[in-house]
Amino acid sequence: MSTQEKLERLRKLSETIELGGGEKAIAKQHERGKYTARERLDIFFDDGTFVELDKFVRHRCVNFGMETKEMPGEGVTTGYGTVDGRLVYAFAQDFTVAGGSLGEMHAKKICKVMELSMTMGAPFVGINDSGGARIQEAVDALSGYGEIFFLNTRASGVVPQISVILGPCAGGAVYSPALTDFIFMVKGISKMFITGPEVIKTVTGEIVTEEKLGGAMAHNAVSGNAHFASESEEACLAEVRQLLSYVPSNNLEEAPMFETNDDPERMDEALNTFIPDSSNSPYEMKTIIKSVADNGEFFEVQEHYAKNILTGYIRLNGRSIGVIANQPKFMAGCLDINCSDKASRFIRFCDAFNIPILNFVDVPGYLPGVGQEHGGIIRHGAKLLYAYSEATVPKVTLVIRKAYGGSYLGMCSRDLGADQVIAWPTAEIAVMGASGAANIIFRNEIKEAKDPEAKRAELVASYEERFATPYVAAERGHVDMVIEPAQTRPMLINSFEMLATKRESLPAKKHGNIPL
Repeated sequence: MSTQEKLERLRKLSETIELGGGEKAIAKQHERGKYTARERLDIFFDDGTFVELDKFVRHRCVNFGMETKEMPGEGVTTGYGTVDGRLVYAFAQDFTVAGGSLGEMHAKKICKVMELSMTMGAPFVGINDSGGARIQEAVDALSGYGEIFFLNTRASGVVPQISVILGPCAGGAVYSPALTDFIFMVKGISKMFITGPEVIKTVTGEIVTEEKLGGAMAHNAVSGNAHFASESEEACLAEVRQLLSYVPSNNLEEAPMFETNDDPERMDEALNTFIPDSSNSPYEMKTIIKSVADNGEFFEVQEHYAKNILTGYIRLNGRSIGVIANQPKFMAGCLDINCSDKASRFIRFCDAFNIPILNFVDVPGYLPGVGQEHGGIIRHGAKLLYAYSEATVPKVTLVIRKAYGGSYLGMCSRDLGADQVIAWPTAEIAVMGASGAANIIFRNEIKEAKDPEAKRAELVASYEERFATPYVAAERGHVDMVIEPAQTRPMLINSFEMLATKRESLPAKKHGNIPL
């Protein structure tokens, strides 16, 4: 065979593999409103930077006539490229080839790029669109999933791992995304569940649609398994790129700095009158977050789940900052089971990847109720205490209004390792609200008064004046400074710049035992 013939053979083989399941299968994928694996990678990576690996890998299954079946690319495209000039590894399952089913060699392709991402210290992105394990390959397919789960766990805290669900993801296939740091889904396209609607109907008699059981909003708003719900595949992949801009490539680096035209000394006088006079009135915490952030940009994570707490990223003078904030608009900003889980995992990601943490505090307490107690609020709430206490990145806490009792501690007080605690004059730091405290402390005085209600109001006002302020905490050194709200942005920037060289080590141990 001549050199030209060999070159021609290479070209034909490449063309066949790049066509995946063929023109008809590709057309069917497009009819479903979905892109192919290669199209998705082209959209995701910087133009012309994707380099494919293991294009010619083939399965070696001989069961059920598989030895005669061609599966171009083994149903998955793997490789690397750049996102905003930074190296990223990725795979994209090809639904046009045997439904993207995972077999032994399919899994080995994925594992190779996972190992490379750890070796090179680069983020790893998995685009999932698969019918699940390739039944014909039996235990070899199951072993493939096991190898992926093992590497997901080994890579955790070493490189950022992102899962993009752009098709069905059922059975054991859902556990790899669950082991990664962030899950992106697209409304109407993405599905995740352990057992599908038909199995559930047979076993329990419950009737449910795929969308309601495991669609994007089911996992973003109800289960909390997913972090982002996008309107389209293009929007989803753009949001993955945006997330990557806030995080470092690995655990030994810091997130990239960005030039900003937003003045670090910028003041916002509107914040001086933003908090309602009544401590029971709600307000939009996102307004405060955006006011202090560079160019008013807040990239929210898990927007639809546990809305009583906000998590996400901002930049302060170009530096990535992880934000955790109580949201008075929902459940008065109370801490509960779901928000404790949401915030704890976000804190641990930030700490693993050297992203400083900023806490905006307005919390009246933990949500009371039998459901919360029996659901394990003690254990779940303890996760938040554990996550903050374990985190060694710079931690700044800004007390906006209420900070009562255990929830004051639970939102990263100085006792849980806050490096700097700043308060607004509207801050109320106490064991409990003035009304409840007065009822306990002054019970006898109120009972013996000629006009109990008037006496109670007088004593509540007196307690508020004396204790429902930031000044008692400031006198004890629990609050470092009380500032005018207008000064918040420059003060926060100053704090994080001061903390940029922070170095803290945990006691030598294999690992702690977080209350899961």
